[in-house]
Formats: sequence, structure tokens, C-alpha cells
Amino acid sequence: MTGPGSTCWTMIEAAAAGGPAEREEFARRYDPAIRAYLAARWRDSFRLGDLDDAAQEVFLECLKQGGVLDRAERGRPGGFRAFLFGTVRNVARRLETRRLRAREQQPPAEGGLDGVAADETSLSRVFDRAWARGLLREAARRHEERAAAQGEAARRRVELLRLRFHEGLPIREVARRWGAEPAALHHEYARARREFRAALLETVAFHHPGTPTELEQECANLLTLLD
Repeated sequence: MTGPGSTCWTMIEAAAAGGPAEREEFARRYDPAIRAYLAARWRDSFRLGDLDDAAQEVFLECLKQGGVLDRAERGRPGGFRAFLFGTVRNVARRLETRRLRAREQQPPAEGGLDGVAADETSLSRVFDRAWARGLLREAARRHEERAAAQGEAARRRVELLRLRFHEGLPIREVARRWGAEPAALHHEYARARREFRAALLETVAFHHPGTPTELEQECANLLTLLD
């Protein structure tokens, strides 16, 4: 499992070496982005069973002895996100080729894997957006866990962010509901944003280790992906 000073590469190397906890964590972290890409690639043709099998094949390709995780390198351009994207794309192409060969030997059937979205650029963006959403969810969990340990005031700041961003309530409306002074709530809102940003930077540092400047740039890139 992750701990102080660990990064995605710590987890990846342990998963490649067969660590069961790290393998479970690897699957939990990256399954949403993998499935989002496959569903978009086969949006006109995939069946749920095919998608499940395809996702499992990606994990098998990664985690088997001598699999692709053994070839993952720290410091590669694009980090592990680019490496995983290439792996998912290659597995998808292999499955499409396999299905095409099987259908050449059988009567036509509906619901195959051969109806593929053609725009690789848009598929890359689907993967990147799912990756970004996953990191934001992870940062939110980190923020909430930290607030839970800090007490009621910190938990209320988390709730303030939720009301502001998820429900779209203006600060003045939250102040009215809570019977609070708007000026004081604006101050708490600014603090909540700083606390969430700290959680996001820590999350990004896990997945994309780098200098403070590089981490700030990666955070900006993630938010751009969600525009």
C-alpha cells in the first residue's frame, strides 16, 4: 500500500514484483480510465462482457510475469499515464484483430468488437479526462480524510466546497442557510480551496513525481482536460 514518500512508481514496481496489495491498488486506481477508453473506442459495438474481458486482459498484460509493467520506466515522457494509455490501445487493437480473424471463419454476427471509433486523438482525450477525474476524486478523498481528523471546522469547509461546486450555491446562500456571516464564510471558502489544492498537489505528486513547478503545471493540465 502507499505510504509517506511513495509514488505511483513505488506501487507499480511492487505490483510488477507480485505484491498482492499493490496489484489490488493498481487495479482500483486505473480501472476507470481503462474502461472509459475501451467503452469510447467500441461505443457503437461493444458488449458488456467484451468490455469486462478486455479490461481484464489489460491488467493481465500489465501484471503477468514479464508483462509490460516490467518495462515501465521512471522519467518517460508523459509519465505513467502515457505508458498505460499505450498499453490499453495496444490490447484493444490486438482484441480487434483477434475478433476479425474469428469472424472471417464464422457466419456474420451482431455486436462484435470491430466497430471502432476512428479518431485516436479523441480517444486519447477520453482516456486523459477519465484519468483527470480519477485524480480529482482521489484528491477529494484525501481532503475529506484529512478534514475528518482535524475536526468539525475542517469538515464544514469540505461541505462548503461541495455546496459551492457540486450544487452551485453562491456563498451568500450558504451563509443564509448556515446562519453565518458572508464575509467570514468567504474567508473559510478561500481556506477550503487552499486545503483542497494541497491535497490535489499531493495526489499529483504521487502519480507524476516532479519539481514543485512541474507539479503546478501538471495540476493546470488536469484542470484543462476537464474544461
